[in-house]
Amino acid sequence: MSVFKRLMQLVKPHWWRLLLAMICMGLVAACTSAVAYLIKPLLDEVFIARDLAKLKVIPGLVLIVYVSKGLFFFGQAYWMNFVGMTIVNDLRVALYTHMNRLSLAFFHRNSSGLLISRITNDVNLIQGAVTNVVTGLVMDIFTIIGLVFVIFYRDWKLAIIGMFVMPLGVYPIAYFGRRLRHLATDGQVVMADLTSILTETFQGIRIVKAFNMQNYENNRFIAECRRSINIIMRTVTIRSISSPLMESLGGLCVAGIIWYGGYAVIKGESTPGSFISFMTALLLLYEPIKRVTRMNVSIQQGVAAGERVFEILDIEPEIQNKPDAVDIPPVQTEGVEFRDVYFGYEDEEDVLKGINLKVRPGEVLAIVGVSGGGKTTLVNLIPRFYDVRQGAILVEGHDVRDVTVESLRDQIAIVSQRVILFNDTVRHNIAYGSLEKSEEEIMAAARASYAHEFITAMPKGYDTIIGEQGVRLSGGEQQRVAMARALLKNAPILVLDEATSSLDTESELAVQRALENLMRGRTTFVIAHRLSTVRNADRIIVISHGRIVEEGNHEKLLELNGEYRRLYDIQFQVDDGLDLGDQTAAKPEAPAGGK
Repeated sequence: MSVFKRLMQLVKPHWWRLLLAMICMGLVAACTSAVAYLIKPLLDEVFIARDLAKLKVIPGLVLIVYVSKGLFFFGQAYWMNFVGMTIVNDLRVALYTHMNRLSLAFFHRNSSGLLISRITNDVNLIQGAVTNVVTGLVMDIFTIIGLVFVIFYRDWKLAIIGMFVMPLGVYPIAYFGRRLRHLATDGQVVMADLTSILTETFQGIRIVKAFNMQNYENNRFIAECRRSINIIMRTVTIRSISSPLMESLGGLCVAGIIWYGGYAVIKGESTPGSFISFMTALLLLYEPIKRVTRMNVSIQQGVAAGERVFEILDIEPEIQNKPDAVDIPPVQTEGVEFRDVYFGYEDEEDVLKGINLKVRPGEVLAIVGVSGGGKTTLVNLIPRFYDVRQGAILVEGHDVRDVTVESLRDQIAIVSQRVILFNDTVRHNIAYGSLEKSEEEIMAAARASYAHEFITAMPKGYDTIIGEQGVRLSGGEQQRVAMARALLKNAPILVLDEATSSLDTESELAVQRALENLMRGRTTFVIAHRLSTVRNADRIIVISHGRIVEEGNHEKLLELNGEYRRLYDIQFQVDDGLDLGDQTAAKPEAPAGGK
């Protein structure tokens, strides 16, 4: 009920439509009851008493009842479906927008397939439950009330016998409902796993094919499909049991009514018309009762899905603006400062330990170190993707926790190794985050990033669709589009996270020219494994095991003969003339005459 109460909160803006639908439902139920009510005069006064005057009236009344029922049914179906679909749409929008507000840690804890399943599969199940409740269930309840009135009006003794079956059906319905809710939850978990497999396989299809793992992925998918079938068949079993059970109980009741009612007619205590009118109302009554039991499947699935959806909606974003947060001014004089910063993910050990660092406005700071040392984590704290455990990060003299997240991130542009592009035009990808920019500004950014030439060579130029993740562009072209996007944003702080590490030499040279334009006049954080890309930085820091172990320019760090020198020697074995950027050993020479 708590789930439905929350769903019904979404109904409030549409209360008048719901009221119209409820009125139409009541009139449909009244028409259904009227059909059963008219059976008595039809039999007793037309067929038995042979009253010609009644014959002229009753068929017209029956026609009016059925036409009215059809019109009212259309009204209730239209308005109830409108309300139901609107509720579900509002819920889907609320879920999507809420997820966008949640912190990065939430997305690291939950797979994309699971989240997609919540928005699609779970909300679809809620849609089925809401539609059944607000259309079928409410109308059936009205119909049941109207028909119960008719059978008690015709013969209260027979009505008591007819009502005998209802309490017998309560326990099975409740028991089956609990079982169905558990099965619905299991089914939604399986659908989330299926969605995850599909997402991972389609996004990584090149790797799947390169490693000949098609059969492996097929088997994973088949196994999940089998789990899904098992759960569906258990649901079908429960659903199939509930209907015959209600039929058997109904048959027991009808047999008793036929015996008692027939005896009353034979003894002259009742008329055939009254008995047939009663039986008609009773049979009409059992249909909505059976529909209510069948709806229990959809309702229980919707409840389970609603619990999962509201579980997400109840999560509070870890990164939020303080009530008194202010907008941060543009970075001009103070730069960025780390004061005794400690940070770790969830309950894990600290990744950063006692970081003290001050970066001046316009300075280019390179961050190097072995993988897993905390380089990317360090720069992810600047736009407040995460909050520090201890210490503080200051931008332009303001603690990032004291300023609005929106104004802080407006000050920062990010270009990473894994470029994120959208299945849209080149123009919209460059203007992403700066939609108010003009066509001239977009082209100027593309020229500065050396992207204009290859963009104009495309079939539709800036209107060319580049595909999901920019698959129709080369790696170097993707990077230059990302840099054009950062240039257009024109933020004073720039983060370059391995922006050239995945490129070939020719593409890297083109991107390096674009980087020079991008870094000019900006406070820049450069993360790089290739030490050749950081030689010209104003300052280099070396991070190892979460701490800054060395600091200085390229020449000074080489003279220290410490961690930086060790990394440099691994990558550049000058004596052997080898580039060991991939840290692989040189192959030994083959013996003479060998193969």
